[in-house]
Amino acid sequence: MKELQRAANGLAGTISLPGDKSMSHRAVMIGSLATGLTTIDQFAQGEDCQTTVNACRALGVQIDQEKTRLVVHGVGLRGLKKAPDPLQMNNSGTTTRLLMGILAGQNFTSCLLGDRSLSQRPMKRVSDPLTLFGGEVQLSTAGTLPAVIRGHFLHGANYQLPVASAQLKSALLFAALLADRPSRIIEKLPTRNHTEIMLRQFGADVKTNGDREIIVHPAKALVARTLRVPGDISSAAFWLTAGTLVPHSQIRLSKVGLNPHRTGILKVLTRMGANLAITQRPADGEPIGDVVVRSGHLRPITLGPADIPAVIDELPLVALLAASVPGQSSIRGAGELRFKETDRIKATIAILRQLGVTVTELPDGMVITGKPDWQVMDPVFDSFGDHRLGMMVAVAALKAKQPLFLANSAAIDVSYPRFFADLARLMR
Repeated sequence: MKELQRAANGLAGTISLPGDKSMSHRAVMIGSLATGLTTIDQFAQGEDCQTTVNACRALGVQIDQEKTRLVVHGVGLRGLKKAPDPLQMNNSGTTTRLLMGILAGQNFTSCLLGDRSLSQRPMKRVSDPLTLFGGEVQLSTAGTLPAVIRGHFLHGANYQLPVASAQLKSALLFAALLADRPSRIIEKLPTRNHTEIMLRQFGADVKTNGDREIIVHPAKALVARTLRVPGDISSAAFWLTAGTLVPHSQIRLSKVGLNPHRTGILKVLTRMGANLAITQRPADGEPIGDVVVRSGHLRPITLGPADIPAVIDELPLVALLAASVPGQSSIRGAGELRFKETDRIKATIAILRQLGVTVTELPDGMVITGKPDWQVMDPVFDSFGDHRLGMMVAVAALKAKQPLFLANSAAIDVSYPRFFADLARLMR
């Protein structure tokens, strides 16, 4: 049980964020498929990204690792080797779904296993469309892990995604890269495009037509390169929320990734009236910049399906912001939240109600009646084994009138191991 800190005097300082988790996953995978040495600086150190590193090593890729710097000895598009044992995905849905696309086009059979939480998450949304590319994936009768992937040559296909999912899209992009003819992938709504950007950086022929159609030509080879991973905007979101909610605060976040498909939290905060200043920096590939947030007054917000993809990971924080604002806010079109590390709709609502906030649950979201002062019903909160919910509670504790406690705080290490150390540096 961890006692959480309160910030009676506000928060102040500069945070250098951990590397972006989504880009770190992709950098290791694409570097493994490239020819030559790929150097990755500011690699995310959370457990999920380490799962990707360990999986690629098990598939025969040499990866030299020193803190946040990795050197990946790429083996080429079809140079991976059959792992001697089942590949352990632990709690990483990104590792699992993206690797399914890569392994479907190899020349050996692989088995993917997950922990209890990951083994309850749906995988048919990836395995079913992979069959259109000639992929062969066997799941449990419930459509979950374990997954047996019988790799062989793939063929090109046209596919329209039924859900807005960057993980599904990325798995199919990898499969298309290994196919025998061009493929066309159409998104339901635009999602984060890190895979497309990074594949192009490594020399792949990946073109976009508008904001939803992607044309992928089979690759003969990918060329290794040096990458610096921007600061993680999803990690920045916790400090943006804290700096907004806690009076007398000013926090500077340096070298944050500002990919427009990921800056939904900045757009939401702006719509709510937050005090933000954003400065762009020159960058190669992904846009980056510095963000300064100061405490201020907010207004309620209404989010619909078109808003959700760019803010999907940050929606629990949006709910916490709304819970602090007098009036009614609503989040709809977020059914994907029910299939994360936990059912984040149900868990977020439970946390808000424990803070004394009135919330109505919807099948795809929630309606929140906010208030500036919370009446905590029970000071002992649970992370539900979900890193983002654990940090959400820690942010809520900063403005609570009484000390709060967090059970299962170790879940935070999945994505942000130094979260509490960074928080301590901001305390006045």
